[in-house]
Amino acid sequence: MYEEGHGRGVHAARRSRAAYRTARSTTRRPERPRVTSLATAQRSLADPSVRHPLWPPLTAGCPVTSTDDVAYPLDVDYAYDRVPADLFDRPAAHGLERWAPLLPPLAAPGLGEGNTPLVELPDGVLVKDESRNPTWSHKDRLNRVAVSAAVASGAKGVVVSSSGNHGAAAAAYAARAGLPCAVFTSPYAPPAVASHLRAYGATVLTVPYASVRPLMRRIVDELGFQNVSSLTDTAHTGHPFGPEGYKTLAYEIALDLGRAPAEVHVPTGYGELLFGVAKGFQELARLGVTGSVPRVYAAEPAAAGALTEALRTGRDVARVPVGPTAAYAIDCEINGYRGVLAVRTTGGAARTVSDERMAAARAELAAQGIWCETSAAAGLAGLRARGPRETDGPVVCVVTSGGYKDVATAQDTYAPMEPDWRTIEKRLTRAAL
Repeated sequence: MYEEGHGRGVHAARRSRAAYRTARSTTRRPERPRVTSLATAQRSLADPSVRHPLWPPLTAGCPVTSTDDVAYPLDVDYAYDRVPADLFDRPAAHGLERWAPLLPPLAAPGLGEGNTPLVELPDGVLVKDESRNPTWSHKDRLNRVAVSAAVASGAKGVVVSSSGNHGAAAAAYAARAGLPCAVFTSPYAPPAVASHLRAYGATVLTVPYASVRPLMRRIVDELGFQNVSSLTDTAHTGHPFGPEGYKTLAYEIALDLGRAPAEVHVPTGYGELLFGVAKGFQELARLGVTGSVPRVYAAEPAAAGALTEALRTGRDVARVPVGPTAAYAIDCEINGYRGVLAVRTTGGAARTVSDERMAAARAELAAQGIWCETSAAAGLAGLRARGPRETDGPVVCVVTSGGYKDVATAQDTYAPMEPDWRTIEKRLTRAAL
């Protein structure tokens, strides 16, 4: 774990945490029995005054505020006044149970997700390395929560449409919970993803893209499965409980730093991770754990950029043509409304980055021992594209998944060579220069 940098050092971080604990202890509420989930309801992100019961999860968007043009997603509300006073004083631990009061009920068993490291680059930029999760991506956080919702609401299984990370994580957590999992994916999925899906026993379905959502709706309506991605065509709604798992990145970053960072840069497709990170920091400020909320920046591939277009034009949702890109995991033709809210409410921004910049960021990370897929390097690429740092506070880039998930990995092979010492010596000498 990163131990406070930027000129303050580890002792300053410890003093910061100690000061926070001292301040909290002087106003600590009377001891109450420890609680599990404090989730109370679902609310529309288009109009937070429109509330729905917590169950069942409304995966197709808000039935009251959605329009013919936009299906507005739901958010989860909590009894924040009942959050245990010592929640953020407890030791770090793997598994989202650590944060149970601020998550929907965790009815499905976990795999030790979360508590990923914060690694400092030579220039002081911090990398939240989500490739250390059980299936090598940030999607484990989402699926621990979403599959739990399927279990708690009596679903017969889960279904997801995914190019890689989401499907692998859904299959793993469904297997852990004893639920069948159907994954609609591309026949060109990375080899590691295909291996994951086969190992976990998922039913893999490779149909034409235009048929995916109609078939997913039938699986939900006729077979009783719960969707853990999106069922709608007018915006990405996603599972209303899923992004709650992403909030825990913010909690971990704040505990590691002893404060909120100044900025967080996030690879962005539909914007669920972006929203979850922003909400987590907003909750920390609301609860008095931190004194500020970082600006949250989205980084999209230049071949797509739906969120960037929506923000540029002042719309809630934009649809854009998608060109060829190595960042296949985040090349979305339509943005989710969650991403718009994350940027607007934190004072951040969205920018597009070229494949060349993402490749450069990926190589920069690899040179520091962090191997990620091209999409996962978009956050760092976005930061580097901006130029000189504009803030004196800590800057965090989220790296979402490991390099095994990249399509290009299957093409990386080595030709056999003769065991000739002179040849080997020359290659090693050149490498050392």
